[in-house]
Amino acid sequence: MNPSVATPLDVKLMNITATVLFLAFAVLVGLATARWAARLSAFDIKGIVVSGDLSHNNAVTLRANVAPRLSGTFFSVDLPRVRAAFEAVPWVRHATVRREFPDRLQVVLQEHQAVAYWGSEGELRLINSFGEVFEANAGEIEQDMLPRLNGPQGQSADVLAMYRTLAPLFEQMNMPVDELSLSVGGSWRVELDSGARIEMGRGGVAELSERVRRFLATLTQVTSRYTRQSGDLESADLRHDNGYAIRLRGVSTVAAAVPKK
Repeated sequence: MNPSVATPLDVKLMNITATVLFLAFAVLVGLATARWAARLSAFDIKGIVVSGDLSHNNAVTLRANVAPRLSGTFFSVDLPRVRAAFEAVPWVRHATVRREFPDRLQVVLQEHQAVAYWGSEGELRLINSFGEVFEANAGEIEQDMLPRLNGPQGQSADVLAMYRTLAPLFEQMNMPVDELSLSVGGSWRVELDSGARIEMGRGGVAELSERVRRFLATLTQVTSRYTRQSGDLESADLRHDNGYAIRLRGVSTVAAAVPKK
């Protein structure tokens, strides 16, 4: 019997190289074929199904406006680009886009839920429930009376959080908050539906809410001394350490805070 002859190393390397090159070529051919097939008209997108929040937008109008901006087939269409096209539509906050075999796109929309105006009087910017500022046609707002919030750029979420804390406190006294403002220096001011302005000074949510609670707890007691009611309040300054200053219609006074028991 002849002893087996070992394959030379250089032959082994050549065989391995040839195998690797063949596999690489096969992969490239497969990718090229897939790309070619993906661009065939047979895979054109035949429809876009829009669902989700459609309070301010019509599905038919959305498809008509977005479809001409799309390019590619079912396999080659750029989904992030489709999402961006839908999110560019007024009132649309977020769009989720996915393919639905064999020739459709499924789009689920989340609209902005307007909770307040943002900026100075006359501006049409709005704040949604996440504290994000967006622009839309204010004439489409369903709520008749939204508060106005104002503050430095990038702090809309902080202002909304403060409003959500303070507004219920004033509401308990039948004193609706019409506007809440945060100055560049960090000072807060409330304007009530009655037109009264309340300077609250600086501080976080906990500090200001406690300051407002003390003020509201003694307001009725102070106004009754002058045969007035809380609705007669014209202005208040809560920035004093041991009390607050108020102005009533026809009366102005400084009242000390009620001692804690």
